[in-house]
Amino acid sequence: MKHQQPRMGSNRTGVQMSPLDARRMHEQHVELAPAAPQSPASAATADMRARYVADAGPLGSVPPPGSVKGVLNTGVAMISGNSPQLLLDKLGERLAFERTATRVLDMLITKVRSSQGDDGEALVPLDQLLTMREQEAGHFALVARCIEELGGDSSAQTPGGDLVGMESAGLLQVICDPRTSIVQSLHALLISEMADHYGWEILVALAATQKHTAMQREFELALEREAAHLQYVKAWFERHTLGAPTAPEFPH
Repeated sequence: MKHQQPRMGSNRTGVQMSPLDARRMHEQHVELAPAAPQSPASAATADMRARYVADAGPLGSVPPPGSVKGVLNTGVAMISGNSPQLLLDKLGERLAFERTATRVLDMLITKVRSSQGDDGEALVPLDQLLTMREQEAGHFALVARCIEELGGDSSAQTPGGDLVGMESAGLLQVICDPRTSIVQSLHALLISEMADHYGWEILVALAATQKHTAMQREFELALEREAAHLQYVKAWFERHTLGAPTAPEFPH
């Protein structure tokens, strides 16, 4: 992990590296260009995609309660005008995201440890990363417990969980790639923390709307920690990209 700044190299992806081929490609631009929006080819493609959309089912479902407690909780919530399935779906979403966030930090910790011998100091404070990792794992445990308290199944994958699993797969892929630098990995982590912060905001609002007061307080604490994560990841990234001052000490 010696190269933290972009460097000039043997990059041959641009057309300037092969002027003759670029000229021939330009001469054939009519043949190579994508179909115009109103052309028969583009209309056929759009029609095929529309059929796929029309025939597709939903992205999973929220499982029905598998216990007497869950049935009672769901019934009471629905009588009260709430949507327990929405809260369970968003809890499943956070559960899946916190699992991935923990794995993302595990990989970044490995990269930071491997880089310490390169320039005598870690590019990101290792102790702060370890604290973040434990807090993300704690958030996973919190969400799993809340799902069980509502009578849900924390092992089930809800539509929201399926969605963020696909969304966050790319972030995990970036950080797991051994070629990406710590700064590049921090960019992926920054995207993760921004999404995570908003996800907890939604959970706080849902818990308040459905009058789960105890859960709301726990979610607010998690949101505070995620706000701190976002602040420090942003500071680390800006320090190495813009030469910004070192971030202050991370609160435990």
